[in-house]
Amino acid sequence: MSIQAHPLMLRCAALGAVALAASFVTAGAEAGPLRYRGTNAEGGVSSGAMVRRQGANGGNLVRGRALGTDGQGHGIVASGARVTGPNGGMGARAGSTRVNADGSASHQSGLNAANAKGSVQSSGSATRDAAGNLSQSRSTTATSNVTGNSVQTSSSYDSATGLTRSATCYNAAGAVIACR
Repeated sequence: MSIQAHPLMLRCAALGAVALAASFVTAGAEAGPLRYRGTNAEGGVSSGAMVRRQGANGGNLVRGRALGTDGQGHGIVASGARVTGPNGGMGARAGSTRVNADGSASHQSGLNAANAKGSVQSSGSATRDAAGNLSQSRSTTATSNVTGNSVQTSSSYDSATGLTRSATCYNAAGAVIACR
């Protein structure tokens, strides 16, 4: 199994590490990080860590990270985290980055956050080919719980064509409104 061909495996491992850390640590307890490191069947190394922290006022943080190489110059790192606040707010993020021996690379990430005032979701990706050509895209949606209004933004970059961005705002009924 090549690390280059299976980036989802380590991303799932990092997210699984977050879930595992949350399930094994009792509520309210401080826990040191759990770490692992070793060689793998691909001739590289695999390592990772997971941790959970509980705040004095009831908030908590759980995060995990995994890294793997294949001994041929390919590597991937994946991470995930979730935080909850004492007043019900929450945020979560996951991402992975893969680098290949030829210099090409790719990245994917996303986040989700919400509290009593609103929510935001964002996801994006970026790639670099072996010749150094870049492309990137990201889309984000933010919604106000107070007004029901939302904004959807997108951006993309390509080293051949440059940067493009757009934003569209909506009222609570879904009709397009002017962005302020």
